[in-house]
Amino acid sequence: TTSGFSCKAIMADANAPKKRSFRKFQYRGIELEALLDLNQADLIQLFPARIRRRFKRGLPKKYSVLLKKLRKAKKEAPMHEKPDVVKTHLRNMVILPEMIGSVVGVYNGKSYVSVEIKAEMVGTYLAEYSITYKPVKHGRPGIGATASSKFVPLK
Repeated sequence: TTSGFSCKAIMADANAPKKRSFRKFQYRGIELEALLDLNQADLIQLFPARIRRRFKRGLPKKYSVLLKKLRKAKKEAPMHEKPDVVKTHLRNMVILPEMIGSVVGVYNGKSYVSVEIKAEMVGTYLAEYSITYKPVKHGRPGIGATASSKFVPLK
């Protein structure tokens, strides 16, 4: 060949198994490691307006208590294991980057739904992952569902 490369070498590279590259998580163009290093004021500027307003007006103590419990559970967990579930009623808590990897039991009005916090959840609310109602399973219509069903004989 005139280019200096042999066709066999090019074919060997094409047949080699490709390394799988995973897409790095980014929130609004900033990678996860950089998100964790940001101070709270810079992090808040990345969030949508509703969340920015909420942080600007100040958060009650119960939210910082939840964060403290999550940090403690994560610290006490053995290496490469999931931390203990931290139960909470704070469905309107915004998921922050420091919460990633934690397991939160979010109350749905009846029971606690375990939610493992992942990187993609940053900037959303805990309530979005704990449904409060049981989705309807549509079956057959019952008696009285329509006008004609009144005349269906009962077996």
